[in-house]
Amino acid sequence: MLQSIPSLLAWIVGTSFAAISGAVTAKSANEFYSRLQKPWWAPPGWLFGPAWTILYILMGTAAWRVWRDAGFGGAQVELSWYAVQLVFNMAYSYLFFVRRAGLVSTIEVVCLWLSVAITLVLFWRRDVIAGVLFVPYLMWVTFATTLTIAVWRRNPTLL
Repeated sequence: MLQSIPSLLAWIVGTSFAAISGAVTAKSANEFYSRLQKPWWAPPGWLFGPAWTILYILMGTAAWRVWRDAGFGGAQVELSWYAVQLVFNMAYSYLFFVRRAGLVSTIEVVCLWLSVAITLVLFWRRDVIAGVLFVPYLMWVTFATTLTIAVWRRNPTLL
């Protein structure tokens, strides 16, 4: 078990590289987010960092479990979908907070949701615990999708 810790940490750190897109836009994102018209149920900006930190740990752990069970060759489909959802994950911050593209961000976050849902199902089939670890992420992306649509509708300057 102890020898598994370095590979687990590698998966968590690798997954966390998706956060780089969020970190790059963090200062402008906070300023931009604070100026938007948001629904009453929108969380404060400070909540996103801790929420994503927890989610990246869960996501990396789930991917590690799948990889540990079957390796890259045996879980090629599952880990390919994992990579796809990470690309969508990274693109969202840029599209919404930098490009301020409401319609494109909405389409993109729906694609993110679909790719997370597919990854969750594939992970669940391979390792139930990996699937369970992905549930909070799907719930958060469901919330983020709803929030993106609500914010886009309230802010006509988001094209």
